[in-house]
Amino acid sequence: MATSKGRGRGTAKSADTFLGAGGELHQSSDTAETRLTTNHGVPISDNQNSLKGGRRGPTLLEDFVLREKIQHFDHERIPERIVHARGSAAHGFFELTDSLADVTRAKVLSEAGAKTEVFVRFSTVAGGAGSVDTPRDVRGFAVKFYTKEGNWDLVGNNIPVFFIQDAIKFPDLIHAVKMEADRGYPQAASAHDTFWDFVGLMPESTHMIMWAMSDRAIPRSFRMMEGFGVNTFRLLNADDEPTFVKFHWRPKLGTQSTCWDEAVKIAGAEPDYHRRDLYEAIAAGDFPEWEFGVQLLSQAEADALPFDILDATKLIPEEMVPIRVVGRMVLDRNPDNFFAETEQVAFLPTNMPPGIDVSEDPLLQGRLFSYQDTQLSRLGTVNFHQIPINRAKGCPFQNLQRDGQMQTHVFKGRANYEPNSLAEAGEPGGSRADPAGGFRSAKIPLDEGKIRLRSESFADHYSHARLFYRSQTEIEQAHLASAIVFELSKVTLDHVRDRVIANLGNVDAGLAERVATGLNIDLPSPSKPAIAPKDMEMSPALRIVGKYPATLKGRAVGILVTDGADNATVDAVVTAVDAEGGKAKIVAPKIGGVTLKNGKTLKADGQLAGSPSVLFDAIALVLSKDGCAQLLNDGAALDFVLNAFGHLKAIGHTADAKPLLDKAGVIADPGVIQFAGNIADFVAAARTRQWGREPGVRTLA
Repeated sequence: MATSKGRGRGTAKSADTFLGAGGELHQSSDTAETRLTTNHGVPISDNQNSLKGGRRGPTLLEDFVLREKIQHFDHERIPERIVHARGSAAHGFFELTDSLADVTRAKVLSEAGAKTEVFVRFSTVAGGAGSVDTPRDVRGFAVKFYTKEGNWDLVGNNIPVFFIQDAIKFPDLIHAVKMEADRGYPQAASAHDTFWDFVGLMPESTHMIMWAMSDRAIPRSFRMMEGFGVNTFRLLNADDEPTFVKFHWRPKLGTQSTCWDEAVKIAGAEPDYHRRDLYEAIAAGDFPEWEFGVQLLSQAEADALPFDILDATKLIPEEMVPIRVVGRMVLDRNPDNFFAETEQVAFLPTNMPPGIDVSEDPLLQGRLFSYQDTQLSRLGTVNFHQIPINRAKGCPFQNLQRDGQMQTHVFKGRANYEPNSLAEAGEPGGSRADPAGGFRSAKIPLDEGKIRLRSESFADHYSHARLFYRSQTEIEQAHLASAIVFELSKVTLDHVRDRVIANLGNVDAGLAERVATGLNIDLPSPSKPAIAPKDMEMSPALRIVGKYPATLKGRAVGILVTDGADNATVDAVVTAVDAEGGKAKIVAPKIGGVTLKNGKTLKADGQLAGSPSVLFDAIALVLSKDGCAQLLNDGAALDFVLNAFGHLKAIGHTADAKPLLDKAGVIADPGVIQFAGNIADFVAAARTRQWGREPGVRTLA
């Protein structure tokens, strides 16, 4: 078949295309002027699939096309990370509460009660190091465990699936989502032509798009984010019996998000919103905590699933395979130096202690090469493991690798090779392999020859996207549809929008119609999928709304005060918020604070113009009559109230603050509470957003 020419200001290039066995798109060329080649001019036969030992087998080291493509990509930026450049991190510990000794010999997962030091880095993916914290984006969630058997790096995201199935497509994905090559913008944003052009041409990305356009991509804080290992791994027990495993982190504060309009305004008011939130919480002793859970499957159980667990665009619903909570992680210390630790930390999926192993997931297989290779550009030396934050701490490291740029160890002895007869065990040069206790890989049979083709079991690109969308609450579905409308409204090419919406028709006809209506364009017919989507049983576990704990713990309340404000009311609100585990922040027209009704001065935590309500989870207005009158002509005060109401936050207020509410257009509802000895009612409302208010303040798709 051939692609159709686009309409509007851009035109799609016409080329012969065909689908591989896995439903992937191929574009062919038979002329020297247009065919794809390596950097050295070797024609490439397949740019969609890495070379594997069988359709579901591991990726082969000899795949020079994959290695050249990813290696070039890994070295495109220095020294800033190409992806995950903007990060924040903290030290802490992991405590195993339930031994997995039956399925793994890894001590970190088998010695119940043991604590392991960790360093965790959170990040955005698309933006540079100088971008803001709150764009709509995937968030990295990388954990370095300093175990007794060497470092274990669990390098994941806050979303359990990914855009692509094969690592050979990773450079294309990131090139598409990054700033457009000819103009250098937009920064840290996916709402542009090249990203959605790629998405429309790669149906396998559809499931991830559901997540990226959901509220999960605009988290309230790092402390309220789930984490996932994304790929499927294996555990090996003492008898080398393998078990498939998916890794999960669950925040004790619950998974919480912002509103899109709120996230945009936070970016202007506080570009370091998430970084500051994490740092200040730890400094105050409010240590973030996550439960650690696993989904475990035997080979037979994996084979019985209606999808392929080696496909990183799929997830295993919790209702199908429950998550077994086996530990917890607490972050209790901020870095001493941002550059030395947060920037120089190097996470490698290849860092695994004995008892943990990889699977043949072709996305993971590419990551095993790519991460190590990237560090050579970023950190400039093969000795980056000697940087303090990267050193193995739970055990000594010893081998016969020597020299190299920035070598900091002074090795002794003559022997720097193995085997040798010059050094005994324990002497310099005396290190030897440990067949019994060392790292061993699972024995996986390979049933096909070398092949550059995707497994047919990877070809269903829509069933899981449909599962995710239909499992959301109505509120979350509306947010997701509205996010896609916003993103596609920034796309200038008609044929790109049409293709994306045609793919959405395979997810849910109602979703496609909502998006087309939101853009005021004709609804295209659904595209033809490689495999017709199946209806899976809904998974309520995939929702956010209504799931996080009914508490103010981890949340902030902004209390706007003026001269003459009632001190008893201020004290009562602060006391109630503190008792609930929240943070009360005093906001005043001027940073010097105010003089309360009793004549005492109350210091301010922030000035009104610089502390907008987007920085708080709820607000209280404790104003005097004269103070309120002065604020009626203050745009910052009106915005403080109007945005809080529009972002569905609880608003508590004194009777004297009513004129400000009226001028801001605030309409009384259960989340707008006038103080009259009912502070507890305000605290109860402040525990969550007022979702019932949303239809009256916002038009959604």
